[in-house]
Amino acid sequence: MTTAPARIPFPVVDEVSRHCLQEEEPETVHIEVHLPGRLDPAGLRKAFHDALLRHPRILMREARGTWYRRRYEWELTERPDVEVVTFPAPGRDALRDARTRALTTAPPLTDSPPIRLEVVEGAGRAEGSEATDVVGWGRAQAQRPSSRLSDSTVLFLTINHTALDGPACLRVLATAAELYGGRDNSPAAPPVRTTEIRQDPADTPSNWSPPARVAPGAPEPSPGNGMLVTELPLPHRPKGAPYTVNDQLMVATALTIAHWNREHGAPPRPLRITMPVDDRPRDTSMPIGNGTRLVEVPFSPDELTTTDLPGLLERTATRTRALKSLPRPQLGRGATLLTAPVTPVAWRAALTRGLRRAAGPWTSTTLLSNIGRIPYPLDFGEEAGRAHAVWFSAPARMPRGLTVTTASTAGRLHLALRWSRALLSHGDGAHLRDLFEHYLHTTDVDQR
Repeated sequence: MTTAPARIPFPVVDEVSRHCLQEEEPETVHIEVHLPGRLDPAGLRKAFHDALLRHPRILMREARGTWYRRRYEWELTERPDVEVVTFPAPGRDALRDARTRALTTAPPLTDSPPIRLEVVEGAGRAEGSEATDVVGWGRAQAQRPSSRLSDSTVLFLTINHTALDGPACLRVLATAAELYGGRDNSPAAPPVRTTEIRQDPADTPSNWSPPARVAPGAPEPSPGNGMLVTELPLPHRPKGAPYTVNDQLMVATALTIAHWNREHGAPPRPLRITMPVDDRPRDTSMPIGNGTRLVEVPFSPDELTTTDLPGLLERTATRTRALKSLPRPQLGRGATLLTAPVTPVAWRAALTRGLRRAAGPWTSTTLLSNIGRIPYPLDFGEEAGRAHAVWFSAPARMPRGLTVTTASTAGRLHLALRWSRALLSHGDGAHLRDLFEHYLHTTDVDQR
């Protein structure tokens, strides 16, 4: 007799995301891993399949149910429903096309697991000031000779964000790398932080007014998201500085948007930047799913200048430390109440969508997701090698319309800007990248 698959109720984050799905802007997370060598297709398929079995929580699909059910449920499966690993035909446009698919086509929730891994061969090494987007090659890529494109591989992991987040899937990919290459891919020890007693900053701007929006640039007629990735030097900071690289990235993001809005005639308003906080372990015990909680870092208009950058960095550090230390549900107490299974889930879906539209003016200005130093070597063995660049990007739906995602590998910062085409164009994204690079340099101790 066949045993019915185990079922797990949707957590709060999954349910809210499921309520608000839009076909025009799929809720996808993209992870892009650059390797210097080639992979064996059969060996990689087996390693990734075995990695899924080692993290069985990822093998899930949305269970069917009646309209009057009280909650959505995940159905756990013993094996994948579909082949997850694919090898698209190599070619000049293979990298661009894979990025396009990562933004436009989400793995369906009805198939287990709701992820896919595309292996693009001969895509070239990402280095220097390379910047590519979904509509074409970047200037550095176009100038690079074709002989540099023969031996490299790019792994594209596309995730349905209703089910999973980037760090959880990176954990699964690290397991696959270890199974494939036979080398230790255990996470590096996290950086040591000084333990401090939390103190609420006295000068934190109020949250009782709608924050600034990213000013519209030159919107494009086609729906969906655009994306641009680039590689930058990691910013330096003095030894023992009271702020972290994450605080430097936060300040650079705030100054970039303030500058952009001034250029486009938007009146000064407070900024609020959403920051995911992830407290999960990075070893094989890491819970798989959507495991981050969201906090909002506020900035007043008059402090977003470069006249007192040390002061701005220290105030930002105080705010981020205080917010990280606060116990808080993932999406706040309001979302917890909204997803309580006291009415049919279809009724809650309609209410959630209505409240989301009404709360649009109060949505944070943008989201900065700093993955930090990639904790795993992502070493696929002698032939394929170790990852030298890893990019992530988070969904960029309106009303935010812009997300900034950063990670560091091999001593370099990998930045992805992702935007809604209803707000910005590729040219706007390139300008925002230049502004971000400029303001990140201003936070660098060697530049002041």
